[in-house]
Amino acid sequence: MSFTVTEFAAKIGEAIQLDKAAGWDPVGLQLGDPDAAVDRVAVCHEVTPEILRRLIELNVDMAIAYHPLLFRPVTHLVKGSGPAGRAFALIANRTALSIVHTAFDAMAGGTADALAQSLGLEDVGGFGPAWGKDTVKIVTFAPTETGDAISGAMAAAGAGRIGDYSNCSFRTAGTGVFLPGPGTTPHVGRTGELSRAGEARIEMIAPATRVDAVVAALVRAHPYEEPAYDVISTRSNAGFVGRRGRLPSPASVAELAERVSTQLGGVVRVSGAGPVSTIAVVPGSGGSLLLESGSDLVVTGDVSHHRARAAADKGIAVIDPGHAATERPGVKALYAAVAETVETVEVVDLTDVDHDPWKER
Repeated sequence: MSFTVTEFAAKIGEAIQLDKAAGWDPVGLQLGDPDAAVDRVAVCHEVTPEILRRLIELNVDMAIAYHPLLFRPVTHLVKGSGPAGRAFALIANRTALSIVHTAFDAMAGGTADALAQSLGLEDVGGFGPAWGKDTVKIVTFAPTETGDAISGAMAAAGAGRIGDYSNCSFRTAGTGVFLPGPGTTPHVGRTGELSRAGEARIEMIAPATRVDAVVAALVRAHPYEEPAYDVISTRSNAGFVGRRGRLPSPASVAELAERVSTQLGGVVRVSGAGPVSTIAVVPGSGGSLLLESGSDLVVTGDVSHHRARAAADKGIAVIDPGHAATERPGVKALYAAVAETVETVEVVDLTDVDHDPWKER
């Protein structure tokens, strides 16, 4: 079975639940012709010059990368070095690029889980919510018997999706009280008389980008000539980019630093001492989550001096093997996830091409 770029990106996006990515994160299809055929795919950590060379040599139709190539807005795509230059080369080679990043961090079995597993943690749970793109909650009030029709119309317009579940709504029963004015033709009650009706309060969430379409669908499906509805800005259903768990038995920070060095590599920095029973892990840059880790020690990358000092003041030890090192187990898991998702497309493993700029002496 052959796929187009759009179809393959949608298949990967569904498997990895891209809606769980942080709102600032440019996940999904970044480059490519949506209608081009996909027969050979490569999985990589990020598009470095070496990865770019291999993608071109192997004539890859589409790359699935963990890190975004175009992380910040660009104004020029011209031949040269840097992310914009590599993007130009991919376009010239007709190689599409799709990104998973924080969506794969949050995913069960993704980057965060792989990091926790590599260190032998038990009783692992999530922490560190990565809030997604702007979301609204749309609330309306309608006769109970019309609830399914209204929520179905709203769902068709883009509301009510939570992970793998669709048409999600919450309903509570109550009494609507209203006075139909002159010239009205109320669905329930009589003009000029204070009226009461048994109603359901229907609540559904939706992406802020779909609010106009969802409200229009609500009004069309509603039996009232003047339906009441509210649109409320909210944050909901975040994915968790960190994991915390416990060790089978307590260990010293020095012992754990040795374990991290062996399992992950990288240039390991250590802050703190003492016995450790609980560990939190955050792939990539997790310095902002140190104080909410709820653990004796945090393993993450890119920790600044001031954040390490603040953690030490709270009795939290830190092991920092570098940004890339904390993501290595997860990138291997990404290759496995892509290969398992599609069996009719050749999937090339480029995850062994390390892009860490920091080298051991």
